This record gives sequence, structure tokens and C-alpha cells, in this order.
Amino acid sequence: MIFVVLFFLAFSLLLYVLLGGADFGAGIIELFSSKKNQDITKKTIYRVMGPVWEANHIWIIIMIVILWVAFPVYYKVMVTALHIPITLMLLGITLRGVAFIFRHYDAYIDNTQVVYNWLFRISSLITPIFLGMIFGGMICSKIVLPSNDYIPTFSQAYLAPWLNIFSFLVGLFFASLCAFLSAVLLIGEADKEGYPIYVRKAKIATIVVVIFGFITISYGYITNSFFVEGIVKNPVSLSMILLSALFLLPLWYSIKKGNRVYSRVFAGIQVILIMAVALVPHFPNLLLINNTSLSLLEKTAPYAVIKVLGITLIIGGLVILPGLFHLLKSFKLIKILEKN
Repeated sequence: MIFVVLFFLAFSLLLYVLLGGADFGAGIIELFSSKKNQDITKKTIYRVMGPVWEANHIWIIIMIVILWVAFPVYYKVMVTALHIPITLMLLGITLRGVAFIFRHYDAYIDNTQVVYNWLFRISSLITPIFLGMIFGGMICSKIVLPSNDYIPTFSQAYLAPWLNIFSFLVGLFFASLCAFLSAVLLIGEADKEGYPIYVRKAKIATIVVVIFGFITISYGYITNSFFVEGIVKNPVSLSMILLSALFLLPLWYSIKKGNRVYSRVFAGIQVILIMAVALVPHFPNLLLINNTSLSLLEKTAPYAVIKVLGITLIIGGLVILPGLFHLLKSFKLIKILEKN
């Protein structure tokens, strides 16, 4: 049953990166656009994502619940050492949601719309950066645990793990990945006026993702990051990096042609490969502490708890996934079976 729980944990992470990432990316695209293009993107966002944006964050809630119930030791260390960026990330999600609603449904059109617009755009950029910095804090080997012989300072315990160059680079990489996912999604949803905008944005975002990915890996390798060294020395990870590079060619071609089906498929493959590169070499030791690691499977909840959680997730999946599919299909966000 533990494998069922792990499957839903990985599946929820994948869906949050894909759906939540595209959600954040829409605001990033709007932020880095001209005034005219911002208005076009704003209208497209409400038409495409307005009906489903709240559903995207269900996956991070599921991840948190799974970690809390099934892997309490791992959850405790993570949320204690990284509680500051986690809090900032949750604050960013909240402010972004508030701005998203009020700039659309506010009965008065006045200067407050400017505040709502900028709050939405900035929080759309900052929130995924903090999400990336949380993951960077998990893997940069700077988490320190207090013991009878050593009590770390506040800075060592709660700032150093995530407030560093490597974690910030991971944050920038994830934010650029969000913009890439959103641009690819919006290619197939845009009208004639917005279509060339998102094709161009998708091309630029692809380049930015590759650049930030290269810089992050290079910096980690130069600074002797235990996590990056594990990737570089792992033949499976290197194979997936090579495969990801090869898939850039059909991805770029499908984006250039504006093919909404193949561009989304290849974008999804890229995300899966990126996640595999990051997670496979060290699994289940995904929390690095002073060049040692804490296993996700260390001191898991009792089997009875795991069993109940696994059954609950299966039942919940049978209820939620068809409903989510119907929701996306109803608003024409699933077009794999449609003609281009």
C-alpha cells in the first residue's frame, strides 16, 4: 500500500507542476508583456483559466496531507526548517487569488484596478520562485538539525537552507518553467490577435528554461552540491537530460507551427523528464542535511494508517479525476482528441 501512497504523491506533484505551473505562468507572461499585450493576455486568462484556476491548488493540498499523514518525520523536518518560504509561498497564493478575483469582479473600475493587476502579476512571479526555493532548500544540504551537542542559530536553522544562490536559481528555473507551460497552453486557446504573442512567448520561455537549467546545474556542480553531483554521476539522469535535449527539437517545431496538441504533449514530456532528473538519483533520500540525507521512507506512519490513507486516495482518485477531466473538457482545455 505504501507504493499506492507514493504514486499519488508523485502524481499530485506532477499535476501541480503542470496545472498550477501553467496558472502561475499566465501572470508571469502578463507581467513581461507590453501594455497592449497585457490587456490581450488578461482577457485570455479569464476566458481560459477563470473557470478552473481554483482546482489547480488541490494537488498541493493533497501532497501536504500525504506527507503529514504518511511521512510525519520527513514532514516535520521540512516544514520546520523551511517554514519561512512555505509561509511566503502560501501568502503569495492567497494574494494572487484575491487579486485575480477583485480585478475581474470589482464593481468599481478605478485606480484600484492598477493595484490588483500588479498584485496578480508580481505574486504570479514571486510565488513559484518561493516554491522553487523550497525545493532548493530541501536539496542544497544546508538544513541543520539541533541536537544535545549543537543548537544552531536562527540564521543557520531557518534562513541558510533556502536563502542562498543555489535555491534562488532553482526558484528562477521553476518560474521560467511556469511561463513556458502557460505560453504553450495559451497557444491553442488564443484568438488571431493573441496567437502570435504566445508562440513568441513560448519560444522565448523555452530558451530561458534551458539557460536557467544550465546555470543552476553548473553552479551546483562548481560549488560541489551533493545533489547536483548525484545527477551528473548518475547514468539514468544523464540519459534523461540527453533525451530532454532531443525532445527540444520536436517541441520547438510544434511551437513554431502553433500545434496545440503536440506542443502540449512535448511540454508535458519535458516536465516529466525534468522531474525524473531531479528526483530519481536520490530517491527516497530527498531531504539533504549537511551532505547526509533523510529518507522519505524513514519512520513512516504505522501500516494501518498507510493502508487507510491508500484506500482513501484510491477512492478519492476515482471521484476527483473523472470530475476534473469533465471540468477541463467542459471548458475545452482538453483538446487531444480534437483536430488542430
